[in-house]
Amino acid sequence: MELEPIAFFRSPFTSKFGIPRQSSIIEGLHGTVELAGSYRNADGLRGLEGYDYLWLIWGFSANRGAVKHFTVRPPRLGGNRHVGVWATRSSFRPNNLGLSSVRILSVDKEYCKIDVDGADLMDGTPIFDIKPYIEYADSHTGIRSGFTDSNEWKRLKVELPTSLRTLFTPEQASALEQALSLDPRPHYHTDPHRTYGMPFAGKEIKFHVTEGILIVTEVE
Repeated sequence: MELEPIAFFRSPFTSKFGIPRQSSIIEGLHGTVELAGSYRNADGLRGLEGYDYLWLIWGFSANRGAVKHFTVRPPRLGGNRHVGVWATRSSFRPNNLGLSSVRILSVDKEYCKIDVDGADLMDGTPIFDIKPYIEYADSHTGIRSGFTDSNEWKRLKVELPTSLRTLFTPEQASALEQALSLDPRPHYHTDPHRTYGMPFAGKEIKFHVTEGILIVTEVE
C-alpha cells in the first residue's frame, strides 16, 4: 500500500523540539490543516462543520531514517525504563504513523483548510487521512491507561518576563507557556546552567531550567 499526503499541517512549531507529546493538552495551540494537490477540493469538506473534533492520521516526517526498536523509553517514565513500542505512543514506530485528536475551530471551504486547536504536529507534517471524532464510538470512560495512570506529568513553573511576553499575541504566549511547562528537554539533561533553544511562532526561545523553574531568558 502506498500512501500520499492529502494535506499538510501548519504549526508554530517548526522543529520537533518542544512539541507537546500528546494532542489536546495545550489549549490555544492553533494550527491549520491545508488540503493539497488533487485533494484540494471543497466537496471533501462538506458536512465537516457538524463535528467538533477530528482524528488526524499523519506521518512522523522528522525521524524517517531513525533506527526502530521493539522497546522505547517513554519520557513520562523519566526516559530510563523500557516499554514495548506498541504500549506507547512513541514517535519511533515502524511505519512512522501518528494519530491525533484535535478540536475544529473553523472549516474554510474556499481555501480548503481546517483551523484546529491542540495539535501535536510539527509545521509541514504530512497528513494521510482525516476522520471525524464521534463521541459514542471514540470516547471511553473508566478505563485503564497503562503507565500513564500512575505517572503524571510533572509540570515546570515557567517564568516569561513581560518584556518578552509582549513579543507574542496573548494566545501565543499562553500556548508557549503551556508547552514549556511540559519540559521539552531530553529527560537525561539536568544541567541547570545549560541554555536551550526552541523555535516557536517564527522566533527562537532561549531558556534554562533551575530547581523546577523554567526561565525564558531571550527571544530572538
